[in-house]
Amino acid sequence: MIQAAEIVKLGDLHFEPFLMSETIDEAVQKIAGQINRDYNGEEVLLIGVLNGAFVFMNELIKQLEVSLEIDFIKVSSYDGMNSSGELALALDFKNDIKGKNVILIEDIIDTGLTASRLLKMASCLRPRSLKIASLLLKPDSLKTQVQMDYVGIEIPDVFVVGYGLDYDQKGRELPMIYKLYQED
Repeated sequence: MIQAAEIVKLGDLHFEPFLMSETIDEAVQKIAGQINRDYNGEEVLLIGVLNGAFVFMNELIKQLEVSLEIDFIKVSSYDGMNSSGELALALDFKNDIKGKNVILIEDIIDTGLTASRLLKMASCLRPRSLKIASLLLKPDSLKTQVQMDYVGIEIPDVFVVGYGLDYDQKGRELPMIYKLYQED
């Protein structure tokens, strides 16, 4: 049974612990190891998808042993708890990515629509290579086929917050990942 102290209230919803810090750290280490092997001796441009990916990206770059450039793009496809399917682009690609090894850094791939559209936009700019790294993947929620290069943890179709993920801009600072609390 979940104890009341473990429940987190964000706005009008309650969330319970889902993925502990140790599990998240292992997933980040796994992805970093894969990137280090794939790009040994090469330079990589990491493009973090804001707002959610900033915590994951921060921890990831600490473990990368390749030469890095870092940039960000800001998009949103969520309204509260629901993916709208619409991609709102607030910050576009600032760097010239032509001829570069590019990895888009996502916090979560849910429907796959955002990732798919970002990959399509980026590929038009002719990078040398283009991959995507996501801390979380919800395979049961995918609405489109999307390239999956580096995935930390596959999760069921539950709403999650913490470690950069939010509910109406709340909860990003939580050190682990919580799921929506459902009373039995």
